[in-house]
Amino acid sequence: MMDPTTDNAGIAGDPGAARASLEALRAEIAKAVVGQDPAVTGLVVALLCRGHVLLEGVPGVAKTLLVRALASALELDTKRVQFTPDLMPSDVTGSLVYDARTAEFSFQPGPVFTNLLLADEINRTPPKTQSSLLEAMEERQVTVDGTPRPLPEPFLVAATQNPVEYEGTYPLPEAQLDRFLLKLTIPLPSRQDEIDVLTRHAAGFNPRDLRAAGVRPVASAEDLEAARAAVAKTTVSPEITAYVVDICRATRESPSLTLGVSPRGATALLATSRAWAWLTGRDYVTPDDVKALALPTLRHRVQLRPEAEMEGVTTDSVINAILAHVPVPR
Repeated sequence: MMDPTTDNAGIAGDPGAARASLEALRAEIAKAVVGQDPAVTGLVVALLCRGHVLLEGVPGVAKTLLVRALASALELDTKRVQFTPDLMPSDVTGSLVYDARTAEFSFQPGPVFTNLLLADEINRTPPKTQSSLLEAMEERQVTVDGTPRPLPEPFLVAATQNPVEYEGTYPLPEAQLDRFLLKLTIPLPSRQDEIDVLTRHAAGFNPRDLRAAGVRPVASAEDLEAARAAVAKTTVSPEITAYVVDICRATRESPSLTLGVSPRGATALLATSRAWAWLTGRDYVTPDDVKALALPTLRHRVQLRPEAEMEGVTTDSVINAILAHVPVPR
């Protein structure tokens, strides 16, 4: 791993330097966020796959801080939108504004025109506003008054939602959930991690001032582009492709599920497995790579039967059971 204190931790176009720079993100983000390495890795995988992330966790587990620290460590522009019941689509995408001096309408871009958009508590806004993100997430553009406007590159939506509070919320429909590459659950910290958090705050840590916490850029957009090119060259054998398909088809036949994984979900699992394989230093995908990314890639693409939910079955337990039963290629 590279020294995370280097100012320019990567050489544009060099996959080896790009991998080292992205690995250094964990050490850099750890200066602000304690004990969330899996979530950091998931966000990096999403960036490599040009995907989007749904972060789920109770309030106060540093979901917002995590995204802000990632943007700082990657030197990316970031904006935050607090989703509320009265938020309008134009508050996200932007709108045409009349200029009295020129007697013309001009487009004022909304917060979606950024590299890393934090959609905070996305399930608190009505479906009309939620859907304003669909074109941006899928097409990487925003159309206002018939004119498509491309979004910056890279572009990632990190949306958060609270799993324990349902009053005044609008659950995301399956079609929109399927647009998220990964769903990452942010757990409560362990006892030691929580002690470390309090110790930092007692020493004067300010989560609103990441520069003072020592978080500096360790990777660039050029590193990310070099990494994406290297991921695209990662070998996937026919046996691995068939393994991914068998896992996804098994979800459609599970008696515990009313909705299985779509072909888009199978494509997503293949993409995230390739990114994970490359991050771990290999140029080929193994069954273990597929298993490692199956839960975050598939858990939000399936739907439990009501009777299974009443019996305490979870989507994660169903997917784990499928992984245990689908034959692994040799």
